[in-house]
Amino acid sequence: MSTSQIKIDVTLDEKKIPELIRWNATDGEFDEPRTARSMLLSFWDPEEQNTLSIDLWTKELTVEEMNIHFFQVIKKLCGTYLKATNNKEMEELFINFGNNFAKKSGIAKKD
Repeated sequence: MSTSQIKIDVTLDEKKIPELIRWNATDGEFDEPRTARSMLLSFWDPEEQNTLSIDLWTKELTVEEMNIHFFQVIKKLCGTYLKATNNKEMEELFINFGNNFAKKSGIAKKD
């Protein structure tokens, strides 16, 4: 058995607003920490039957970047959900929602 560690460092301003997000993983594809402008991290708590999350974004993140990030997260959720459940009907709902989101947010042409 092996262990992998993910490290996230967040630099905050005087009002505790994120200015810089850097992360790295011990078995990642890169050696140096990567910089991010936003992150969404979720954990399922089986005892509480509840999702716990950390959602952060820096001051520099634009609305367009947030729209692209959310669209790509929705796409990723589609694949993850199908792999975990094999429920193609629900996956199609995710896909339709993601495509609708992309159109309404104006980013459809970018993916």
